Amino acid sequence: MTIAPSEHPSTPLADADSLGGLDPHILEDLQPLDEHNLALLSAVRPTNWVNPQPAGRYNMVVIGGGTAGLVTAAGAAGLGARVALIERRLMGGDCLNFGCVPSKALIRAARSVAEVRDAHEHGVDASLNDIDFATVMRRMRRLRASIAPHDSADRFRSLGIDVFIGDARFTSPSTIEVDGQTLRFSRACIATGARPTVPPIPGLAEVGMLSNENVFTLTTLPRRLAVLGSGPIGCELAQSFARFGSRVTIIERDRQILPREDRDAAEHVIESMRRDGVEFCLETSVLRVSRSATGKLLTIKSAAGESMLEVDEILVGIGRSPNVEGLGLDAAGVKFDIRTGVDVNDNLRTTNPHIFAAGDVASKYKFTHAADAMARIVIQNALFFGRARASKLVMPWCTYTDPEVAHVGLYHKEAIERGIAVDVISLKLETVDRAILDGETGLLKVILAKGSDRILGATLVSRHAGETISELTSAITLGIGLKKLASVIHPYPTQAEIIKRAADAYNRTRLTPGVKQLFTRFLAWRR
Repeated sequence: MTIAPSEHPSTPLADADSLGGLDPHILEDLQPLDEHNLALLSAVRPTNWVNPQPAGRYNMVVIGGGTAGLVTAAGAAGLGARVALIERRLMGGDCLNFGCVPSKALIRAARSVAEVRDAHEHGVDASLNDIDFATVMRRMRRLRASIAPHDSADRFRSLGIDVFIGDARFTSPSTIEVDGQTLRFSRACIATGARPTVPPIPGLAEVGMLSNENVFTLTTLPRRLAVLGSGPIGCELAQSFARFGSRVTIIERDRQILPREDRDAAEHVIESMRRDGVEFCLETSVLRVSRSATGKLLTIKSAAGESMLEVDEILVGIGRSPNVEGLGLDAAGVKFDIRTGVDVNDNLRTTNPHIFAAGDVASKYKFTHAADAMARIVIQNALFFGRARASKLVMPWCTYTDPEVAHVGLYHKEAIERGIAVDVISLKLETVDRAILDGETGLLKVILAKGSDRILGATLVSRHAGETISELTSAITLGIGLKKLASVIHPYPTQAEIIKRAADAYNRTRLTPGVKQLFTRFLAWRR
């Protein structure tokens, strides 16, 4: 997560000998301890860090140093508030250490493999002689370490924030204890994020598994990989590992991958992943896991019955669980649920009116950009009597498979379930010249209020869908109808032209036979 350019930390680089007092679980998830991971640790968990003395009563105490916490702390401090920030693990949270940053580095490397593999389709004679997986992972660690200073403890201290490293626990509705010290606050924000959900499959814990928190420690490519779950994390990593050369099998309970997404969009992705060699066991569950002489053995069940699947590693990507345990939320008068997280109202206020929550711990939208947007709401409402509402956020998201699947607003299936009358404009990506020239396929679906050009939602499948969806997100946010988008000039040739094509398609629906007859008569009179 990046807020603004910053200087590199003044904290000395860590060395392996100085890490003895660090939580062993942190060290396990940041292997190998090469120069890049040591540089990362120096920024996000300095071994020589000394917590400051609490500075009286704080305007804002933030628990959690991930995206939501960092944006809240930096924004509040920048406005003149006295702020304390508490992080028990690694500054930067999941996004920097175990999420967006490392995964996108792997995805980019995997796309290079696919580009070389498919170069012959463009008349280019290229050979894929070798994939050095260790070098791929080393590049990821190097890039992650280069971004880490933006989220470092040292940087946030330089912003005037009291940074505490340790476990935070509410001791009353207005106090928090960390490392034996008590912090008093006028307002607080819970931004503790979430962690991978571990399914209760017999034998899984004993055999061992990978998640987004430890998969980036790999230095050797698994020859055979089972991926449990076909959500964004599962699909992104499955496709990448398959491109690197792993034999990947996705096991999914649902009848489609990316169960949340539009079915047509999911079909585009599954076809692409199959071309990459990914195998799918849909409508399938894992009954148990055990060790075999040559790997890990999964007993799976589908409509065809039980069967066995042997792999070298198991990657779990079935969802996220909010971090609410051990925070003393009961003492603070904050209502929560271990499955859904901290209860907040539309203003992100908890059941304690002085405490707010933002990010994965309090939202169904478990995205970095969602955490950022929620943090901005907290700043407004907590410090300045604002009434900003989370329900007003127009939230896009993207799954970074190849092709990408981006979405904003209402799905067609949601409209049907809610009884909302809509019109749907659906176009294939191949209707625009740039997609033809790039040799790419995809689709755009725009959901309109019935009889109107008001955009309720959109789904886009293309290589750069995450970039292109922003035009439709802006249109929804600003109340711009699809009719007006027809007047927007798009550079030619670009894949974004598909949005103009959709707008033109809407305008053609307005040309009814009656209207066309009137135009014909008028133009005949003009001759």
